[in-house]
Amino acid sequence: MTVLTHPTDIETASGAPASAQLATRQTLRLCTAGSVDDGKSTFVGRLLHDTKSVLADQLSAVERTSRERGHDGLDLSLLVDGLRAEREQGITIDVAYRYFSTAERTFILADTPGHVQYTRNTVTGVSTSQVVVLLVDARHGVVTQTRRHLTVAALLGVRQVILAVNKIDLVDYSQDVFEQIREEFTALAQEKGVSEVTVIPISALKGDNVVEPSENTPWYTGPTVLGYLETVDVTDATSELGLRLPIQYVIRPQGTDYRGYAGRITAGHLAVGDTVHLGQGRTSTVTHIDSADGEAATAATGDSIVVRLADDIDLSRGDLIAGTDRPEGSRELTATLVGLADTPLRPGAKVKLRYGTSLVRARLVSIDSLHDIDTNQEHPGEAIELNDIATVTLQLAEDLPVEPYSGRGLVGSLLLINQADGNTLAAGLVR
Repeated sequence: MTVLTHPTDIETASGAPASAQLATRQTLRLCTAGSVDDGKSTFVGRLLHDTKSVLADQLSAVERTSRERGHDGLDLSLLVDGLRAEREQGITIDVAYRYFSTAERTFILADTPGHVQYTRNTVTGVSTSQVVVLLVDARHGVVTQTRRHLTVAALLGVRQVILAVNKIDLVDYSQDVFEQIREEFTALAQEKGVSEVTVIPISALKGDNVVEPSENTPWYTGPTVLGYLETVDVTDATSELGLRLPIQYVIRPQGTDYRGYAGRITAGHLAVGDTVHLGQGRTSTVTHIDSADGEAATAATGDSIVVRLADDIDLSRGDLIAGTDRPEGSRELTATLVGLADTPLRPGAKVKLRYGTSLVRARLVSIDSLHDIDTNQEHPGEAIELNDIATVTLQLAEDLPVEPYSGRGLVGSLLLINQADGNTLAAGLVR
């Protein structure tokens, strides 16, 4: 038996430990989705197992349980089913996140539930993903849930979608079956505006075309699922934006002249000497960038830093430090919302709106339309129920520099919060 180790202990092709290269690898965020019987658990387990991302004690536990259940080999679904069982009973979590790495990239995988009633959770997983992997059973092809999940991906602006035609071994590795599913899904994707589609025949149970190419599908010459994930372009949409640094906290130690603005860069980059725009026509110059490792000359998207400016300007939590393309403040916006609560949202509802680090009072002016993800059609609606997807108009109590959703949720995403109890009512994106 081969004992799999933690991924950071694996040596790369160059002979260096993977832990020494993790910081320089690109990270890809992906999401898996599919119907409840499409083999998603086994697929995720296979991906983790074959990339050697399973700790030795986890593997031993899976081997033991597989034997107890009478399986001939490993039941890889056991690597993920424990968490999923808790999630689908509403006990603990809704979307399970898996982390693994190869010599090429590190990966963050959002494993979403397959049931219809968990549409809101699928939206959560897809919203921050650069690639969506949809699974279908080769025996059943494209089903209603496939259409729903593809619609969600299109709605949230996902550019790359993989259709993994699973259980291809149960149809005798039939090329004809695969081609029929591929043609149907490709046409559906084009209809919904998703142009970058890759369809791959796989058997998660046997490992065909998940990590390693399969000899059982000589008619297929495309990439494996992992091969695609390691090479797909993951250029962040925020790379087209200038600096975005929402202030989380203002640091002013007593008895000193120090004034620093702490936050995480959600887009763009920053350097000492840069001119930054602060709203209302105000500008200043960056004099210092402080990080956990000390002073830095530059910082980029994803970095948590403290910025010091040349001018003594009154800024507070929720204010935005930005580049020359700083968005103008607005008191009204159009957004797409997903209902997250049992309490319906109706026009006239007064809520708190969380945008970045800002929290402002807002009112739901109108529900402009509800989106039917089965038919991809819009229709009128009087309330936003749990799992509903709606286009709405919101009015804000103060100016907020909002901008259209991009960068997989780093810019343009928002939450609506119940003013009375603080519960989240809806999540959305600015249109």
